[in-house]
Amino acid sequence: MSELVNLKLEVREKKGKEASKKLRANDYIPAVFYNPEGVNIPLKVREGLFHKVWLRVGATSVVELEFEQDNETVKMPALIWSVDRHPYKTKYTHIDFYGVDLTKEITVSVPVEVKGTPKGAEDGGVIEIYRQTLDLTCLPVNIPHHVVIDVTRLDIGDNINVEDIQLPPGARIDLEENFAVVGLIPPYQEKAEVEAEEGEEVEEGEAAPEGEGSGKE
Repeated sequence: MSELVNLKLEVREKKGKEASKKLRANDYIPAVFYNPEGVNIPLKVREGLFHKVWLRVGATSVVELEFEQDNETVKMPALIWSVDRHPYKTKYTHIDFYGVDLTKEITVSVPVEVKGTPKGAEDGGVIEIYRQTLDLTCLPVNIPHHVVIDVTRLDIGDNINVEDIQLPPGARIDLEENFAVVGLIPPYQEKAEVEAEEGEEVEEGEAAPEGEGSGKE
């Protein structure tokens, strides 16, 4: 196992909106650590320090949190579970760290990334990603940054289903159904023409059922 990236934090003595506001004014980010065993520790971290670690590891790599508590140095492996940002400033407002056991599997959402040029692209086919993330189950240190899908063999009308995807070693997806993740669809222009033709047919024939096409589910 490779060495975990270390992130030094401090325990927060005060909680609440006013206390958090003062922390942010002094370039700290309010944070919290929690785990499945019910441990919950309010923390704070220097914004510049967190930013460097966040850019390096993202949401799918385990970090080693280090802080002083009761005159002892505590080190805990965790995932950066949630990062809240200011609505218009380039600042972080809150962070959730989720404690993990490095010997136990965890299920996390991992982004999908496609590679290659589909053979159907020569005929105008357009890549459509139906699932932006996939829920992978694996040990925390085996979480990949992305699930990479090779789309070079796709022709127009073809899909790659979840069962067809080669996952990293030690990772799995617990399936209830075999759903499409990526597909190659006809050019958008052709789709628009087809939809227009279908609309004309409805107009010339019977009216569409009441409420259809409202966009509400």
